[in-house]
Amino acid sequence: MARPSPYSPEFREEAVQLALKSNKPIAQVARGLEMNPETLRPWVRRHEREHGKQTEPLAVDERARLKELERRIREVEMENAFLKKCAAYFAKDPR
Repeated sequence: MARPSPYSPEFREEAVQLALKSNKPIAQVARGLEMNPETLRPWVRRHEREHGKQTEPLAVDERARLKELERRIREVEMENAFLKKCAAYFAKDPR
């Protein structure tokens, strides 16, 4: 038989909410609560599985910025691929 948990359900819920709302890694939140990160991590996963990830939808300006950044990334990746091809071409040119 498993021994009873030293953590109350209220403490568990508060720890999960703290981990979800902070921008810190779970391990750092757990250390702040003086507990093992591998104790907190399953609680957070279970909460996310049961309630879904609680992320707020992006605002219109954030969505526009994200779209612009994705476009810029595609552009830079194309430039990078072109430069790789140029480098390969000039590397095998025997002058």
